[in-house]
Amino acid sequence: MAGNGDLERGAAAKGRNQRFSADVDYSERQWTSWLVPMIVVANVAMFVVIMFVNNCPKNHDGVGSCVAKFLGRLSFQPLRENPLFGPSSSTLDKLGALEWNKIVHQNQAWRLVSCIWLHAGLIHLLANMLSLVFIGIRLEQQFGFVRVGLIYLLSGIGGSILSSLFIQNSISVGASGALFGLLGAMLSELLTNWTIYANKAAALFTLVIIIAINLAVGILPHVDNFAHIGGFLTGLLMGFIFLVRPQFGWKEGRHLPGRLRLKSKYTACQYVMWIVSTILFIVGFSVGLVMLFRGEKGNDKCSWCHYLSCVPTSRWSCNY
Repeated sequence: MAGNGDLERGAAAKGRNQRFSADVDYSERQWTSWLVPMIVVANVAMFVVIMFVNNCPKNHDGVGSCVAKFLGRLSFQPLRENPLFGPSSSTLDKLGALEWNKIVHQNQAWRLVSCIWLHAGLIHLLANMLSLVFIGIRLEQQFGFVRVGLIYLLSGIGGSILSSLFIQNSISVGASGALFGLLGAMLSELLTNWTIYANKAAALFTLVIIIAINLAVGILPHVDNFAHIGGFLTGLLMGFIFLVRPQFGWKEGRHLPGRLRLKSKYTACQYVMWIVSTILFIVGFSVGLVMLFRGEKGNDKCSWCHYLSCVPTSRWSCNY
Protein backbone atom coordinates (compact mmCIF):
# COMPACT_ATOMS: atom_id res chain seq x y z
CA MET A 1 0.00 0.00 0.00
CA ALA A 2 1.10 3.52 -0.59
CA GLY A 3 0.65 6.50 1.65
CA ASN A 4 -1.41 9.55 0.83
CA GLY A 5 -0.19 12.84 -0.56
CA ASP A 6 -0.10 15.82 1.76
CA LEU A 7 -3.40 17.56 1.13
CA GLU A 8 -2.98 21.05 2.50
CA ARG A 9 -6.03 23.10 3.28
CA GLY A 10 -6.30 26.64 2.05
CA ALA A 11 -8.66 29.26 0.73
CA ALA A 12 -8.94 31.88 -1.94
CA ALA A 13 -8.77 35.36 -0.51
CA LYS A 14 -8.85 38.68 -2.32
CA GLY A 15 -8.54 36.99 -5.69
CA ARG A 16 -5.41 35.03 -4.77
CA ASN A 17 -4.90 31.43 -3.54
CA GLN A 18 -3.54 31.75 -0.04
CA ARG A 19 -3.03 29.33 2.81
CA PHE A 20 -5.64 29.66 5.49
CA SER A 21 -4.05 30.47 8.86
CA ALA A 22 -4.37 28.00 11.72
CA ASP A 23 -6.19 30.48 13.98
CA VAL A 24 -8.94 31.02 11.42
CA ASP A 25 -9.48 27.57 9.90
CA TYR A 26 -10.45 24.30 11.55
CA SER A 27 -6.98 23.40 12.74
CA GLU A 28 -7.71 24.60 16.30
CA ARG A 29 -10.05 21.63 16.55
CA GLN A 30 -7.31 19.13 15.86
CA TRP A 31 -7.67 15.94 17.85
CA THR A 32 -4.89 13.94 19.43
CA SER A 33 -4.53 10.74 17.43
CA TRP A 34 -4.68 7.67 19.68
CA LEU A 35 -7.05 5.27 17.92
CA VAL A 36 -4.89 4.73 14.83
CA PRO A 37 -1.74 3.97 16.89
CA MET A 38 -3.84 1.56 18.98
CA ILE A 39 -5.05 -0.17 15.80
CA VAL A 40 -1.44 -0.53 14.69
CA VAL A 41 -0.45 -2.03 18.05
CA ALA A 42 -3.45 -4.38 17.97
CA ASN A 43 -2.58 -5.59 14.46
CA VAL A 44 1.06 -6.19 15.37
CA ALA A 45 0.06 -8.03 18.55
CA MET A 46 -2.44 -10.13 16.60
CA PHE A 47 0.25 -11.08 14.07
CA VAL A 48 2.52 -12.25 16.89
CA VAL A 49 -0.35 -14.36 18.24
CA ILE A 50 -0.93 -15.79 14.75
CA MET A 51 2.70 -16.84 14.40
CA PHE A 52 2.73 -18.25 17.95
CA VAL A 53 -0.30 -20.41 17.15
CA ASN A 54 1.16 -21.34 13.76
CA ASN A 55 4.30 -22.85 15.32
CA CYS A 56 5.94 -23.80 12.03
CA PRO A 57 8.72 -26.00 13.48
CA LYS A 58 6.15 -28.27 15.11
CA ASN A 59 3.26 -28.24 12.65
CA HIS A 60 4.91 -28.02 9.22
CA ASP A 61 5.41 -31.38 7.55
CA GLY A 62 5.37 -30.38 3.88
CA VAL A 63 8.03 -29.48 1.33
CA GLY A 64 10.69 -26.99 2.38
CA SER A 65 11.83 -25.76 5.75
CA CYS A 66 10.62 -22.97 8.00
CA VAL A 67 12.06 -19.50 7.37
CA ALA A 68 13.96 -17.62 10.13
CA LYS A 69 14.24 -20.67 12.36
CA PHE A 70 16.05 -18.62 15.02
CA LEU A 71 12.60 -17.19 15.90
CA GLY A 72 11.55 -20.59 17.19
CA ARG A 73 7.82 -21.17 17.07
CA LEU A 74 7.42 -17.66 15.57
CA SER A 75 9.31 -18.66 12.42
CA PHE A 76 7.56 -18.37 9.06
CA GLN A 77 6.16 -20.98 6.72
CA PRO A 78 8.37 -21.98 3.72
CA LEU A 79 8.34 -19.26 1.07
CA ARG A 80 6.90 -21.69 -1.47
CA GLU A 81 3.83 -21.93 0.76
CA ASN A 82 3.67 -18.30 1.88
CA PRO A 83 5.94 -15.81 0.06
CA LEU A 84 4.83 -12.98 2.37
CA PHE A 85 6.70 -14.42 5.40
CA GLY A 86 3.67 -15.52 7.34
CA PRO A 87 1.62 -18.44 8.67
CA SER A 88 -0.13 -21.32 6.95
CA SER A 89 -3.61 -21.02 5.49
CA SER A 90 -4.91 -23.46 8.10
CA THR A 91 -3.73 -21.18 10.91
CA LEU A 92 -5.43 -18.16 9.36
CA ASP A 93 -8.59 -20.20 8.94
CA LYS A 94 -8.44 -21.30 12.58
CA LEU A 95 -8.12 -17.70 13.79
CA GLY A 96 -10.99 -16.23 11.76
CA ALA A 97 -10.04 -15.72 8.13
CA LEU A 98 -12.80 -15.10 5.60
CA GLU A 99 -14.22 -18.41 4.38
CA TRP A 100 -17.52 -18.38 2.46
CA ASN A 101 -18.74 -21.85 3.37
CA LYS A 102 -18.29 -21.31 7.10
CA ILE A 103 -19.97 -17.90 7.01
CA VAL A 104 -23.00 -19.05 5.02
CA HIS A 105 -23.47 -22.67 6.10
CA GLN A 106 -21.89 -22.83 9.55
CA ASN A 107 -23.27 -19.62 11.07
CA GLN A 108 -19.86 -18.00 11.44
CA ALA A 109 -20.78 -14.46 10.40
CA TRP A 110 -18.24 -13.17 12.93
CA ARG A 111 -15.57 -13.92 10.35
CA LEU A 112 -16.71 -10.79 8.46
CA VAL A 113 -15.19 -8.82 11.36
CA SER A 114 -12.41 -11.09 12.63
CA CYS A 115 -10.68 -11.21 9.23
CA ILE A 116 -10.11 -7.43 9.42
CA TRP A 117 -7.46 -8.03 12.08
CA LEU A 118 -5.53 -10.73 10.23
CA HIS A 119 -2.53 -10.37 7.91
CA ALA A 120 -1.20 -12.97 5.51
CA GLY A 121 2.43 -12.23 6.32
CA LEU A 122 5.04 -9.84 7.65
CA ILE A 123 5.30 -7.96 4.34
CA HIS A 124 1.53 -7.56 4.24
CA LEU A 125 1.54 -6.28 7.83
CA LEU A 126 4.35 -3.75 7.32
CA ALA A 127 2.86 -2.34 4.11
CA ASN A 128 -0.57 -1.93 5.67
CA MET A 129 0.60 -0.45 8.96
CA LEU A 130 2.88 2.12 7.30
CA SER A 131 0.01 3.20 5.07
CA LEU A 132 -2.39 3.29 8.02
CA VAL A 133 -0.05 5.61 9.94
CA PHE A 134 0.29 8.03 7.02
CA ILE A 135 -3.41 8.01 6.14
CA GLY A 136 -5.20 7.36 9.40
CA ILE A 137 -3.39 9.76 11.74
CA ARG A 138 -4.16 12.74 9.50
CA LEU A 139 -7.83 11.84 9.31
CA GLU A 140 -8.10 11.20 13.05
CA GLN A 141 -6.44 14.50 13.89
CA GLN A 142 -8.93 16.39 11.74
CA PHE A 143 -12.14 14.43 12.32
CA GLY A 144 -11.73 12.57 15.60
CA PHE A 145 -11.52 8.92 16.58
CA VAL A 146 -15.27 8.15 16.42
CA ARG A 147 -15.73 8.94 12.75
CA VAL A 148 -12.41 7.46 11.66
CA GLY A 149 -13.05 4.33 13.73
CA LEU A 150 -16.49 3.86 12.19
CA ILE A 151 -15.13 4.30 8.67
CA TYR A 152 -12.30 1.83 9.32
CA LEU A 153 -14.58 -0.85 10.78
CA LEU A 154 -17.47 -0.47 8.32
CA SER A 155 -15.08 -0.40 5.36
CA GLY A 156 -13.47 -3.60 6.56
CA ILE A 157 -16.89 -5.26 6.81
CA GLY A 158 -17.89 -3.91 3.40
CA GLY A 159 -14.76 -5.38 1.89
CA SER A 160 -15.45 -8.71 3.61
CA ILE A 161 -18.98 -8.85 2.20
CA LEU A 162 -17.92 -8.17 -1.39
CA SER A 163 -15.01 -10.59 -1.10
CA SER A 164 -17.30 -13.35 0.22
CA LEU A 165 -19.70 -12.86 -2.68
CA PHE A 166 -17.01 -13.34 -5.33
CA ILE A 167 -14.25 -15.45 -3.75
CA GLN A 168 -15.72 -18.69 -2.44
CA ASN A 169 -13.07 -21.31 -3.14
CA SER A 170 -10.34 -20.07 -0.83
CA ILE A 171 -9.80 -18.14 2.39
CA SER A 172 -8.72 -14.50 2.59
CA VAL A 173 -7.91 -11.83 5.15
CA GLY A 174 -9.57 -8.41 5.15
CA ALA A 175 -7.15 -5.96 6.76
CA SER A 176 -6.50 -4.17 3.46
CA GLY A 177 -10.22 -3.57 2.91
CA ALA A 178 -10.39 -1.36 6.01
CA LEU A 179 -7.31 0.54 4.85
CA PHE A 180 -8.77 1.09 1.39
CA GLY A 181 -11.84 2.49 3.13
CA LEU A 182 -9.70 5.27 4.58
CA LEU A 183 -8.35 5.98 1.09
CA GLY A 184 -11.91 6.19 -0.23
CA ALA A 185 -12.88 8.49 2.64
CA MET A 186 -9.94 10.77 1.85
CA LEU A 187 -11.14 11.08 -1.73
CA SER A 188 -14.74 11.90 -0.81
CA GLU A 189 -13.55 14.29 1.90
CA LEU A 190 -11.53 16.20 -0.67
CA LEU A 191 -14.44 16.30 -3.11
CA THR A 192 -17.17 17.28 -0.66
CA ASN A 193 -15.01 19.94 1.04
CA TRP A 194 -13.64 21.26 -2.23
CA THR A 195 -13.94 24.95 -1.34
CA ILE A 196 -11.50 24.86 1.59
CA TYR A 197 -8.56 23.34 -0.29
CA ALA A 198 -5.75 25.06 -2.14
CA ASN A 199 -4.05 23.34 -5.08
CA LYS A 200 -7.19 21.25 -5.54
CA ALA A 201 -6.27 19.72 -8.89
CA ALA A 202 -2.82 18.64 -7.71
CA ALA A 203 -4.22 17.12 -4.50
CA LEU A 204 -6.94 15.26 -6.40
CA PHE A 205 -4.52 13.99 -9.06
CA THR A 206 -2.06 12.72 -6.42
CA LEU A 207 -4.75 10.91 -4.48
CA VAL A 208 -6.32 9.33 -7.57
CA ILE A 209 -2.90 8.05 -8.71
CA ILE A 210 -2.25 6.49 -5.29
CA ILE A 211 -5.65 4.79 -5.33
CA ALA A 212 -5.25 3.59 -8.93
CA ILE A 213 -1.82 2.06 -8.25
CA ASN A 214 -3.05 0.21 -5.19
CA LEU A 215 -6.12 -1.12 -6.98
CA ALA A 216 -3.97 -2.14 -9.96
CA VAL A 217 -1.79 -4.27 -7.68
CA GLY A 218 -4.96 -6.13 -6.80
CA ILE A 219 -5.26 -7.73 -10.24
CA LEU A 220 -2.22 -9.88 -9.44
CA PRO A 221 -2.88 -13.46 -8.33
CA HIS A 222 -3.28 -14.27 -4.63
CA VAL A 223 -4.44 -10.70 -3.87
CA ASP A 224 -8.05 -10.20 -2.80
CA ASN A 225 -8.95 -7.11 -4.81
CA PHE A 226 -12.66 -7.53 -4.07
CA ALA A 227 -11.91 -6.71 -0.43
CA HIS A 228 -10.00 -3.65 -1.63
CA ILE A 229 -12.84 -2.52 -3.89
CA GLY A 230 -15.55 -3.20 -1.31
CA GLY A 231 -13.63 -1.34 1.37
CA PHE A 232 -12.86 1.56 -0.95
CA LEU A 233 -16.48 2.02 -2.04
CA THR A 234 -17.71 1.81 1.56
CA GLY A 235 -15.14 4.37 2.70
CA LEU A 236 -16.00 6.63 -0.22
CA LEU A 237 -19.66 6.72 0.84
CA MET A 238 -18.76 7.09 4.52
CA GLY A 239 -16.57 10.10 3.71
CA PHE A 240 -19.51 11.91 2.11
CA ILE A 241 -21.58 11.11 5.21
CA PHE A 242 -19.15 11.63 8.12
CA LEU A 243 -16.43 13.99 6.86
CA VAL A 244 -18.43 17.00 5.72
CA ARG A 245 -17.11 20.44 6.73
CA PRO A 246 -18.94 23.80 6.66
CA GLN A 247 -18.30 25.63 3.41
CA PHE A 248 -15.47 28.15 3.30
CA GLY A 249 -16.27 31.41 5.04
CA TRP A 250 -19.32 30.21 6.98
CA LYS A 251 -17.65 30.10 10.39
CA GLU A 252 -16.12 33.57 10.11
CA GLY A 253 -19.26 34.92 8.44
CA ARG A 254 -21.33 34.33 11.56
CA HIS A 255 -19.84 37.52 13.02
CA LEU A 256 -20.66 39.64 9.97
CA PRO A 257 -23.84 41.68 9.42
CA GLY A 258 -26.79 39.61 8.24
CA ARG A 259 -26.64 40.79 4.64
CA LEU A 260 -23.02 39.61 4.35
CA ARG A 261 -23.42 36.18 5.96
CA LEU A 262 -23.56 32.92 4.04
CA LYS A 263 -27.12 31.65 4.09
CA SER A 264 -26.24 28.00 4.48
CA LYS A 265 -23.64 26.20 6.57
CA TYR A 266 -23.27 23.58 3.85
CA THR A 267 -23.55 23.80 0.10
CA ALA A 268 -26.42 22.25 -1.83
CA CYS A 269 -23.97 19.77 -3.33
CA GLN A 270 -22.89 18.64 0.14
CA TYR A 271 -26.49 18.03 1.16
CA VAL A 272 -27.20 16.07 -2.02
CA MET A 273 -24.09 13.90 -1.67
CA TRP A 274 -24.91 13.22 1.99
CA ILE A 275 -28.42 12.01 1.14
CA VAL A 276 -27.36 9.96 -1.89
CA SER A 277 -24.42 8.37 -0.04
CA THR A 278 -26.57 7.46 2.96
CA ILE A 279 -29.13 5.75 0.72
CA LEU A 280 -26.47 3.91 -1.30
CA PHE A 281 -24.69 2.75 1.84
CA ILE A 282 -27.83 1.34 3.45
CA VAL A 283 -29.04 -0.30 0.23
CA GLY A 284 -25.59 -1.65 -0.66
CA PHE A 285 -24.97 -3.22 2.75
CA SER A 286 -28.48 -4.66 2.92
CA VAL A 287 -28.38 -6.19 -0.56
CA GLY A 288 -24.87 -7.54 0.00
CA LEU A 289 -25.77 -9.23 3.28
CA VAL A 290 -29.00 -10.69 1.89
CA MET A 291 -27.18 -12.11 -1.15
CA LEU A 292 -24.39 -13.50 1.04
CA PHE A 293 -26.59 -15.34 3.53
CA ARG A 294 -28.81 -16.65 0.75
CA GLY A 295 -25.70 -18.34 -0.59
CA GLU A 296 -25.71 -16.48 -3.89
CA LYS A 297 -22.53 -16.24 -5.94
CA GLY A 298 -21.49 -12.88 -7.29
CA ASN A 299 -19.81 -14.39 -10.34
CA ASP A 300 -23.16 -15.84 -11.43
CA LYS A 301 -24.59 -12.32 -11.53
CA CYS A 302 -21.55 -10.74 -13.18
CA SER A 303 -19.64 -12.93 -15.62
CA TRP A 304 -16.70 -10.55 -16.05
CA CYS A 305 -16.25 -9.28 -12.47
CA HIS A 306 -13.62 -11.93 -11.67
CA TYR A 307 -11.19 -9.91 -13.81
CA LEU A 308 -11.31 -7.17 -11.18
CA SER A 309 -9.39 -9.40 -8.80
CA CYS A 310 -7.08 -11.34 -11.10
CA VAL A 311 -6.21 -10.98 -14.77
CA PRO A 312 -4.60 -14.13 -16.25
CA THR A 313 -1.44 -13.70 -18.32
CA SER A 314 1.24 -15.93 -19.82
CA ARG A 315 3.15 -15.64 -16.53
CA TRP A 316 0.39 -16.65 -14.13
CA SER A 317 -3.06 -18.16 -14.02
CA CYS A 318 -6.09 -17.29 -11.91
CA ASN A 319 -8.14 -19.70 -9.84
CA TYR A 320 -11.66 -18.40 -10.40
